Order: sequence, then structure tokens, then C-alpha cells
Amino acid sequence: MTQRPDINQLSADQLRALATELMDSLDANDQVLDRKERALVRSNAIIEKLTHEVAILKRHKYARRSEQLDAVQGKLLDELIDSDLAAIEAELDQAMTEEQKAARPKQKPKRTPLPPELPRTLIHHEPDNTQCQCGCQLKRIGEDISEKLDYVPGEFTVERHIRGKWACEKCETLVQAPVPPQVIDKGIPTAGLLAQVLVAKYADHLPLYRQERIFGRAGLEIPRSTLAEWVGACGVQLQPLADALRNTLLEHNVLHADETPVSMLAPGKKKTHKAYVWAYCTTPFSDLKATVYDFAPSRAGEHARTFLGDWQGKLVCDDYAGYKAGFGNGITEIGCMAHARRKFYDLHEANKSELAAKALKYIGGLYEIERESKDLPPDKRREIRQTKAKPLAEALHQWMLAHRQKVLDGSGTAKALDYSLKRWEALTRYLDDGAVPIDNNWVENQIRPWALGRSNWLFAGSLRSGQRAAAIMTLIQSAKLNGHDPYAYLKDLLTRLPTQKNNAINELLPHNWKPCIP
Repeated sequence: MTQRPDINQLSADQLRALATELMDSLDANDQVLDRKERALVRSNAIIEKLTHEVAILKRHKYARRSEQLDAVQGKLLDELIDSDLAAIEAELDQAMTEEQKAARPKQKPKRTPLPPELPRTLIHHEPDNTQCQCGCQLKRIGEDISEKLDYVPGEFTVERHIRGKWACEKCETLVQAPVPPQVIDKGIPTAGLLAQVLVAKYADHLPLYRQERIFGRAGLEIPRSTLAEWVGACGVQLQPLADALRNTLLEHNVLHADETPVSMLAPGKKKTHKAYVWAYCTTPFSDLKATVYDFAPSRAGEHARTFLGDWQGKLVCDDYAGYKAGFGNGITEIGCMAHARRKFYDLHEANKSELAAKALKYIGGLYEIERESKDLPPDKRREIRQTKAKPLAEALHQWMLAHRQKVLDGSGTAKALDYSLKRWEALTRYLDDGAVPIDNNWVENQIRPWALGRSNWLFAGSLRSGQRAAAIMTLIQSAKLNGHDPYAYLKDLLTRLPTQKNNAINELLPHNWKPCIP
């Protein structure tokens, strides 16, 4: 141990040297402490960031990483391929001339007779006039009978269509009522059964192999390949309605947009890759209640630009870069306050941050004002936002700026603050327009059926099948938004479509639809 010098015996020069040595030692110790303090602050920030990320990851449930398909899953592809083939054949049939159709070889389908124990509804089709052009009275000489399988929820029945044959004994003229037009000509399903299959598959998320089993328990052997053909043919018939609804949607000035991943089978491979469903809808404040889905092979922003086309208006969306290119072409970005709030919520769940709790309280005040004005007209809503919400938003902005200066870069708190501060102008544009919502939650609710569906049917078999699902689910979801029963809507739709004029197709859109009363 070093012995301390006796200060009383030291000379003036020695005292000065000792004082200098002690001061240098203190400076060195201060520098070491300063470095340790900075390292401690940096370590605490890293620990906070990592703790925050771990807490978020624990709150999320991830699907299995492997995209390999086992043998059982591979069998699900059969119905998807059959649906695509039926859709392609229906499109080819539409493109063919009458002469080409007549030249095709006639194939008589082989069908299992419908169970005799099912109740029958007799529907007679007779000519309006049973008098021959020559003046004689026609005589009934026979009839053609065809049976179609109908479905009323919970009960199968059979429609027996009896078309009487009337002939003139004098001039041998034969008269018979025409076959009523059907979505699927010469098939056994009625519009009611087709509507049930579509609603079960796309609204209740029942894959066709499950429906095959359900029908089997009722004594009906309908292969899933047949069900798939019905779905494909109906998809072709319903696509023009989905296209018309898209055109109507783009006539509105304020829209929501969001996207969600859906697995799609890669062509020629037994592996899936990530495709995306894009959802576009009107706001809760709009008179038009509609949602349109667009199925695309990727998340590239070009898909959003293709769908929106020349549309110019206010787009409520998250901060995904795919929408950014449109913001310079007449589209105004409206930020989502729910996404900003979610950053602070995650931060609070991770480490019970007091700053996050205060931010949640302030943002909650903005939402409370929205709840007060949700049923008011846009001009009144804007007035309330300007008088109540705008001062609160400005105070929240200043509070965030002040706290951001005190927070170390890279921490979870800094990230939460930066998310809102960098997007503040887009987040607060809703204050100046009463027709604009505060967040994008409405479209997230509209996209939820896809999240429920993909856990049942696992993947889309092709781009075509995904686009067909998007068209049918567009009509089903929009029917729900307008208060319609999807089954009743699709049944009436499939009944009327074969005779509906193209220039009157908008009458069948969900917001215009009125049930056809016989």
C-alpha cells in the first residue's frame, strides 16, 4: 500500500506537483465515468428497443414457415382446376357464334338419377296459345321432363319441369314452351342451389370437399369436380357485376384501401407463394355501401395504380410504399390514426411506458370527439373537429416534438414518436374534411373475411381462381353492407342474370338491388 506523503514536510514545488497530479487523476476519472454513463444510456436504449420488439413478437402468432404441400392438401387442387376449366369453357362459349356452337359435337351427359324420395315440385310449361296457325286446335301428344336439384337452406327439393308437347293433327305442327334460361344450361342445379354453394364456399368458408360430404349425408352424390364446374361458370356470369361495382366505387371522392397476403399455388409447382388481396371501399360516412376486392399475384404498387386508374381523390391507407406513387398524380394521402396509436399501444404493452400511456390518453381524446360526431352530417362534423379536435391535435404535436428531443435515437419510444411526427400532415388532414374518417379501420374490417377464409381453404389454386373469389366475395360483402341476405341476393341474381339486359346491369348491384317478387 502506497504511504501518503506528509504535506507539512513538502515544499511549495512538491505541493504544486501533487495538486497537478491529483487534478489530472480526477479529470481521468471523470472521463471514465462519462464514458461509462454514455455506455449505460446506450445499453438501456438497446435493451428497451429489444424488449419492445420481443414483446410485439410474442403477441403475434406466426403461421408455419414451410410451404410444402402434403398429399392430402394436394387433393384440394382438383376442385380449383375444375373451376378454372369450367370458367374458361364458359368464356369460350360466350365468344363463339351460333354457327360455331351448332357445329360442336353434342355430348349427352351421364348423370345419376336424383333420389326418388326427395319431394318434387311440379312446374308446368305450356304454350301461351294452343291454336295452330292454320286454325285447328292443337292436341297434346306428350311431354319432355327434366329435373333440377333445388336447395332451400336445410332442405333439398326437386323441381320437375314438365313441358307439354302440342301438335296439330292436320298440318303436323309441333308447339312446346321454351326452356327457361338458366345460368348453367342443361344442368341440374337451380339458382337456389348455386347460391347455396357460393355462399357456403365464399361467405361461410366451406371448401367444396366439405360441401360434397354435406350433400352426401343427404343422400346426394355430387362430386366436388361438379361443384367446382358450377362455381367456375357462376364466376364468369358474376364478373360483369363486380366490374360495374368497381366503376361505381371509383366515382366517389374518398376511399379506403388495404391489402392482405393470401397463399397462391405457383404454376407448375407444388409450392405456394405469397399473393395479395387488395380491398377498396367507401367510407362509413358515404351513401354508397360497397367493398371491391382485387386479387393480384404480388404486393407491387402497380396493382393499386392499375385498379385506381385515373381516379383522383382522398385515399385513406396505411404507410405502405405501394400507394406512394399515386400521391403525386392527384391522389391525396389520408393517414391512419389507428396505426399511429398502435405504435404507442405496443410500446405500453412492452414496458408500461408512462409516455406511451399519455399518448394513448391524448389520442383517445381525438377518438372521443369522433364518437360524438359520427352521426352528424359532414359540415357539422368538420365544424366540431375544427373547434375541439384541432386544438387537441396541435397540443399533441407539440408534446411529441418536445419529448422526441429527450429520447435517444433507435429506442422503441423514438420509433413510436417518429412514426407519428413524420406523417403528421397526412394524419391530421381529416380535420379539414367532414367526409374523411380518422383511420383505416373500416377497410380492415372488410378484409377480415379473407383472413377467416384462408385458414380454411389454405391457398388459391391459381390467379384465375383468386380473381374469381375476389369477384364473388365483392358481391357477397357488399350485399351484407347493404343489409341483404347473401343467399337471397345471389339466388335472385342468378335467376335474373340470363335475361338481364347489359345496359340494365346496375339494377342488380347490391346498393340498387330489390328482390324480384313473382
